[in-house]
Amino acid sequence: MSELLLDRAGRRRSPATLPGFHAGHAPGNKGLRYPADPPKVEEIIAVMRGAGEGAQGWRLRGLIVIMWRAGLRLQEALSLTEGDLSITGAAHCWFGAARRAPSRVGMDAWGWEQLQPWLDMRREMPVGPLLCVINGTTRGRHWSPAAARADLRRSAAAAGVRRRFAPHQLRHAHAVEMARQGDPLIVIQR
Repeated sequence: MSELLLDRAGRRRSPATLPGFHAGHAPGNKGLRYPADPPKVEEIIAVMRGAGEGAQGWRLRGLIVIMWRAGLRLQEALSLTEGDLSITGAAHCWFGAARRAPSRVGMDAWGWEQLQPWLDMRREMPVGPLLCVINGTTRGRHWSPAAARADLRRSAAAAGVRRRFAPHQLRHAHAVEMARQGDPLIVIQR
């Protein structure tokens, strides 16, 4: 049995890396369902207010606005660069893993107004992704999705939102608003 727990170089191997280690054990989230339960507009605004003022608050507010008003996924929003934004009010983003051709998504004037303080602050940092790290040696570099999710969760808790507030729910909120405006389902899906 001890031979099975060594790798080719003779180093000790964790039993969790062996096939069948978790066989017979149900996953921790088995049976839990997270339905598409988009947050209400009041909750989203409360989270944006809970983000606070200053660089980190403006960055988080910009992330919320981009995902909510443009309907982007978290990774699509984090992969935007300053050059992807155009004066016409559209953002060019790459959809899918192939990154073949950019798609254009629009955002309303209110969304651009909320994004403007972050854009002003972003000009003072090194060129790079639109939503980036603010402090430290990695300033101006890619902001990780895990850190963005943690900031969003923290801000939601500070704002008193008692339900689960995940980034993808902002995309669902965007779709619900489009449906209420009377947009056809095929348009919402695309």
